[in-house]
Amino acid sequence: MVCSIFSVDRLKSVNMSVYPFAVPKGIKLLCELCQKSANLVCTNCKVTYYCCSGHQTSDKESVHSCICDNLAKVRQPEKYGISEEQRQKRKEEIRQLNIEIIQTATTRAHHLLFQGLHEQALPAALHSVKFCMEIYGPQSIELIPSYLCLGEACIGLGRLADAEQYLSQANWIALTNPKCPSSILYNLHRNLGLLYAAKGDYAEAARHFADDIYHASEEYGTDSLKTSGGYYHMANVFFRQSKMDIAMSLYRQVTKIWHNYLLEIASDKIKKLSSPKTLAAVNLTSEHRTGLDETDEAEGIQVLSTIFDIWESSHKKHSKDLAESSLALAMLFYCLEQYDKAKKFCNKAYQVCEDKEYTEIILKFLNSSKELSP
Repeated sequence: MVCSIFSVDRLKSVNMSVYPFAVPKGIKLLCELCQKSANLVCTNCKVTYYCCSGHQTSDKESVHSCICDNLAKVRQPEKYGISEEQRQKRKEEIRQLNIEIIQTATTRAHHLLFQGLHEQALPAALHSVKFCMEIYGPQSIELIPSYLCLGEACIGLGRLADAEQYLSQANWIALTNPKCPSSILYNLHRNLGLLYAAKGDYAEAARHFADDIYHASEEYGTDSLKTSGGYYHMANVFFRQSKMDIAMSLYRQVTKIWHNYLLEIASDKIKKLSSPKTLAAVNLTSEHRTGLDETDEAEGIQVLSTIFDIWESSHKKHSKDLAESSLALAMLFYCLEQYDKAKKFCNKAYQVCEDKEYTEIILKFLNSSKELSP
């Protein structure tokens, strides 16, 4: 599970030097991030080394605090004199811990990417790739999502040659595995689309986003939140080409998918909160509140905020579109228990809405947000 609240305090005084003469002969300590000779060690796990304080800080702020304890367990030397049964048990425990590290690093990387923190996402993505290779091998399907994280981070940093290298490797693995599932293929094509869009090759980008939508629809359905990401990036391609009618149509589709999903979740929450028995039990985890994980929530905020800004800055009158995107954001923040933000976007939706029936829906969430605001 990814650490949802990053705490620097959790790893105090981690900057400890390694003395060369204290290292056993034949052992070479390497930096966790760049594989150069290391002279610093994390004092918490005592098994993670760095070449400089900059790399140590980067790793700590990216993912190390989330996986530090597991790294200590995984890299602990095997005890001498144990039985074969104990050795096999230890081997399986290490495998499960490694899988947990992969899941944590990948989720953390996704979360940082949706926040636009591409530099910070790199160490998490690197950890994901490294441990995937150790567990599954260099040509495994399981390695593709990790390469995609690295590729997306490099695209965000403008390092397109590096991004192309990672995505080409992911694409090659997919091509050599005919049974590669659509749940992975849609994300592969999405990242390839982002790469070509960054290069300015919009025709090739649109082709990959079309494949993205196809595979996501096949796996999750045409109205799934997963599929909406393909529509969103396709819309951005047409927007950059000033093909506004197509772009706006796709933005409406994205808003509709999120709006319908959140309306059901948020309406259900209002019903539960109307009961005194459930009011005391609303302090749930993020995923229980929305049915979304942290990555999905970060994506929702980023996507819906972008679409809201487009409608709000448009010279044409898009009152219905602006009202729907405002309410979608309001419902998302409402489900996340950020009631001040929910109230803000409810007010915006109410101001621009011209549909009486839709206004009643907005007022329902506005009144509930006011009641729950601190």
